Amino acid sequence: MTAPVHVLLGGSGGIGSALARALAASGATVVLGARTPEKLSALAGEIGAEAFTLDATDYGQVEGLVKGAMERHGRVDGVVNLVGSIDLKPAHAMKVEAFEETMRLNLFTAFYAVKAAASVMTKNDEPKGGSVVLMSSVAAQYGLANHEAVAAAKAGIEGMVRAAASTYAPRGIRVNAVAPGLVRTPLAGRLVASDAAVEASAAMHPLGRIGEPDDLVGALTLLLDRERAGWITGETISVDGGFAHARPR
Repeated sequence: MTAPVHVLLGGSGGIGSALARALAASGATVVLGARTPEKLSALAGEIGAEAFTLDATDYGQVEGLVKGAMERHGRVDGVVNLVGSIDLKPAHAMKVEAFEETMRLNLFTAFYAVKAAASVMTKNDEPKGGSVVLMSSVAAQYGLANHEAVAAAKAGIEGMVRAAASTYAPRGIRVNAVAPGLVRTPLAGRLVASDAAVEASAAMHPLGRIGEPDDLVGALTLLLDRERAGWITGETISVDGGFAHARPR
């Protein structure tokens, strides 16, 4: 069987890099899109992936990346949107422009991933369809102070997952999301900048630690795999050390 082709938006970030390495190691063809050329080129060279600099808040660029992968490889099996932001302020203190930017980076990019993926996956030969995976957050499921903007964006993603799963199920396209807790990535740099901050956050997770990028890889690769997850769609899987649904002792 031909190796699957997976497109990762935001693929050079902390979680994206871990996922890209795992997919490449499994023999998949990996197409990376991100806005930082240096990190992107380094990762692509390390794992033998294709790399393209893009702004994921521009639909034309997202569409071009996904359609280009289809033209070069004849199919696209998975599209994962790993683009996002963490801007934590109470609503009264957040500028409207910052709120809008949070929506663009989180919700808009997720919609663009679904739209671009659906437009090409309907053209896949056997096996038909594919998998779209988006990133939600524990903040969409658990009320956290100062998370109004990101919680709104991520809750929107979870609603979109359910709607798009219904829309595209007849075409064999599965749509799911993963909702992490705090993960040690460059994006979360401010939140993990000191041992005290890490310890405070770890205490909020029933499993007693914050996440590492590799903690997300299992769920992400599962959802991309049509053999193991071919009957999973419309789901948001919490990978958060128990944060959203359990309580620390």
